[in-house]
Amino acid sequence: MEGAVADKILAPLNGLPAFAHSVRAFIDSRIVDRLTVVYRDEAQKAQLQNALILIDLNGKPIDWVTGGSERQDSVYNALQSQPADCAYVYIHDCARPLISIDALQALQTAVQRDRAAVLAHPVSDTIKRVPATGELVQTSLDDLDRKRLWAMETPQAFAYPEILTAYAHVHKQGLHITDDTAAAATIGLKITIVPNASPNPKLTTPADLDYAECLLKR
Repeated sequence: MEGAVADKILAPLNGLPAFAHSVRAFIDSRIVDRLTVVYRDEAQKAQLQNALILIDLNGKPIDWVTGGSERQDSVYNALQSQPADCAYVYIHDCARPLISIDALQALQTAVQRDRAAVLAHPVSDTIKRVPATGELVQTSLDDLDRKRLWAMETPQAFAYPEILTAYAHVHKQGLHITDDTAAAATIGLKITIVPNASPNPKLTTPADLDYAECLLKR
């Protein structure tokens, strides 16, 4: 974020912290019975709690779990904290504040039918692959068939027992993964892609804040 904001998930967007937009979408979609918030430290937890005061939680309980050194550690901590009767989980990056109710409900339909599903959108750019990381000058470029390329989003949704098993396997084997579908793949789980036509960008750079603000106002 180049110092533009201290914490991107608390950055103000259209009158609410980014985090609150994600939570409100889940509440309004009526797909969840409870929420688990993974936080960095006590200072961030206090700020996140203050953000929740600004929206109607409709009586949904909130569980708080301390995160880990990597995203996969944070997810594993959250999964281990779920009650025994948990059926499905929706794992969401709060840096995606524009998640829509329609997309969440479509994801629910898919995960209840197939037990593993992810929101994604087809790649529209031409994608090239370089031979090695950092080789950007006078290098060869491999063409990739973009008709087969999809950009993963969140939430990524799973039947709880399966994704808990997958993350336990990742943890035990010391594997490094970048998203939840990668964890699922380590134990052979198949994933259903749910195409998402609604903008669901991840806040990564200062320009993303302006873009998200514009979309929310519209």
